[in-house]
Amino acid sequence: MIAALILVPILAGLALYLLPRSADALAKWIGVLIAFGAFAIAIGYNGAPDESLRWLQRPFTANFHVGLGGLSYWIVLLLSLTTGCALLAMRVSRQRDFVASMLVLLGTMTGVFIARDLLLFALFWDFMLIPVFLILVAWAPGKSAGSAWRYLIYNLTGGLALLLATAAYGVVEGSTDVIGLAAGHGATAIGAVWGIWIFAGYAFAFLVKTPAWPFHTWMPDTYADLPAPAVAVVSAVQSKAGLYGFLAIAAPLLPDQMREATTPLFMIGLIGLVYGGLIALVQDDAKRVVAYSSLSHLGLILLAVFSGNPIAIGGAAVYIVAHGLFSAGLFLTIGQVESREDTRLISRLGGLAARNPKLAGALTIVALAALGLPGLCGFAGEILILTGLYQAGAIVATVIALVPIVLAAAYMLRLFQGFMHGPELADIPERKDMRPLEILALAPLVIAMVLLGVYPEPVANVSPSVSTISLPSAGIR
Repeated sequence: MIAALILVPILAGLALYLLPRSADALAKWIGVLIAFGAFAIAIGYNGAPDESLRWLQRPFTANFHVGLGGLSYWIVLLLSLTTGCALLAMRVSRQRDFVASMLVLLGTMTGVFIARDLLLFALFWDFMLIPVFLILVAWAPGKSAGSAWRYLIYNLTGGLALLLATAAYGVVEGSTDVIGLAAGHGATAIGAVWGIWIFAGYAFAFLVKTPAWPFHTWMPDTYADLPAPAVAVVSAVQSKAGLYGFLAIAAPLLPDQMREATTPLFMIGLIGLVYGGLIALVQDDAKRVVAYSSLSHLGLILLAVFSGNPIAIGGAAVYIVAHGLFSAGLFLTIGQVESREDTRLISRLGGLAARNPKLAGALTIVALAALGLPGLCGFAGEILILTGLYQAGAIVATVIALVPIVLAAAYMLRLFQGFMHGPELADIPERKDMRPLEILALAPLVIAMVLLGVYPEPVANVSPSVSTISLPSAGIR
């Protein structure tokens, strides 16, 4: 059953605490099998009938309603794939506890994307914060809790706004079991005043989670402090929850309010696109380079979502998956470098390629995907989005969007050059190339980057109900 995609990882994660602390290797392989098992199950359940259980009748109807299809199908595949790869490649202390947290994260994030009831969606939205917070507290460098509390406070504030908006929607409409229904459901009944406040609550939560400028300030420290396997999953999938919310909830259920908010949200995406690219260009910490590049890439997706153009929205779906693949690949590769050299600062590294040709090859592929090389997944999403923006009449925005895309080539090549071909420092210890297990962990991500790059159509066509909503092009010419 589809609900097993939620329940099995969560229960397995909690059950791992019954193992002795010395059973780290066993815990790791249990986690890997469950994650890749979820991937296989999700493939088999594509298009399967929804599952629903009556949950709440007063003050509004709410159901434990889950389903797998459309964009959520591809995101769940992305989530289980990146989790499996991350656990396969992990090199952290206290592996039993870490795997347990990662499996709970897998289950709760899956719940967000397969929930078909707004209340269920809102609850899993908050539940998925807990394992990330615990990982930050337990595994952040120096045991500093600053980034953990910043992450929790920002995202809990967004979660509270989401929960209040959901409760208001349920009271006004009588039911929260509405995700996946026809576009415009309930838009007239909600009315202008209630609609504005409900949309404001959703939009705030989605922007914080994305994270979009200026709600992004929790993100750099969180990404820098999380261990590589955890940040690979958080950056790949959790950051997509807000964009998914705009596409799967706000656009179909509140189209009038979505239209009215197009201009300011389009501008937020445009500023984040440029700002993230410029800041990434001057970072020395490789993790922060990827973090700020994500701010830029997610800004581009936000432009597409609010462009009102079907091609751009299809490109947004492709780029959501593409960004997940190459950001996970980048963080895992950087983690492998850091585990060998005990640093991830570009200025402190150099000459890795001479003795690490496999590691250099892996970083080459994921960096090229991130900078948008034709034939890889990044290019497929970018070209669809830019084409759609141009067709929508947002000519100025299209031209401006080209600047950060050029910057992506600069900061990705700077990162690669600094790691692999810079001057080799005398105090760097003996270098060891990628182990077979690390190659095996990155291989599925690389294969997926190539497949999505040459054949993006299945992902681009997943949101016809969203694509047919007529949103204005934000008035930017």
